[in-house]
Amino acid sequence: MELIPKKRLLLLSGRSNLPLARDIAAHLGVELGETNLSEFADGEIHCRFGESIRGSDCFIIQTHCRPVNKWIMEQLIMIDAAKRASAKRITAVCPYYGYARQDRKSSGREPITAKLVADMLTAAGVDRVVSVDLHSGQIQGFFDVPVDHLAAMPILLDYVQREIGPEVVVVSPDAGRAKLADRFALHLNAELAIVDKRRSAETGEVRALGVIGEDVSGRVCVLVDDQVNTAGTICAAADQLAAHGAAEVYVVATHGIFADPAIDRIKNSAITKVIVTDTVPLAPDCEIDKIEVLSVAGIIGDALKAVFEDTSVSEIFGGENQS
Repeated sequence: MELIPKKRLLLLSGRSNLPLARDIAAHLGVELGETNLSEFADGEIHCRFGESIRGSDCFIIQTHCRPVNKWIMEQLIMIDAAKRASAKRITAVCPYYGYARQDRKSSGREPITAKLVADMLTAAGVDRVVSVDLHSGQIQGFFDVPVDHLAAMPILLDYVQREIGPEVVVVSPDAGRAKLADRFALHLNAELAIVDKRRSAETGEVRALGVIGEDVSGRVCVLVDDQVNTAGTICAAADQLAAHGAAEVYVVATHGIFADPAIDRIKNSAITKVIVTDTVPLAPDCEIDKIEVLSVAGIIGDALKAVFEDTSVSEIFGGENQS
């Protein structure tokens, strides 16, 4: 008996960011699989796929946004269900990877929770992980399975060139983001500046003390970061740039988390506009004129197609997606 092997792509999504999942499915020209996710009275999550997935190449999409613990657990349950239903290969697609900022011990008696999440995904049965702009590239090393680290930079660069213009100063909001800002500046052929930031050990309050590098007086500044959480860092940086005479201040970041009091801070800051992607869904109370959302569905869709076809993912980004 002889069988010609067939490959079947099956796209499944948790409930944390269904609009993005639907856009990815539309980009690939497929339908989202039926997951039948529900909760018991005590809050436990149940999953039962509505069709056979035996032998399928399953991509399980879930953004680890608020409530982060619930959505991580939901993805783990979906992975376990797919493994027990005899999926041929399971890829966890995490547009925003939860607990990524806890990627090292900064003091004694602390966890490395980014590694814990990696261990849980692996134990659940993933064969591969796809994520967008991890907080630090070293998180890839926490996995013993392949990790495709995608970059939203092409989308953000295109927006800056199209809507803001090439005559900008790229600014890192602190020393930790200088490498990212430098790469951004190189693509725009722009000058680079860095905001000198200090965080109080007692209160955690962020203070921007000055601007290092290119003179920003009378210039349009573009602050570059990987995520906007409570917006303390970017708002302090924007106000410092305004104090140094910047004409306008834009913020570009991949993940728009916007935890309280981010929206109030942005409204009352010197920021002209914050540009983020849809890796994290934008809550209704965050839909203000100062925030614009771009879609990463095309980039993720192209990456999933490459994974399914066993072709290069790095070529999509010209090899600039691994750091």
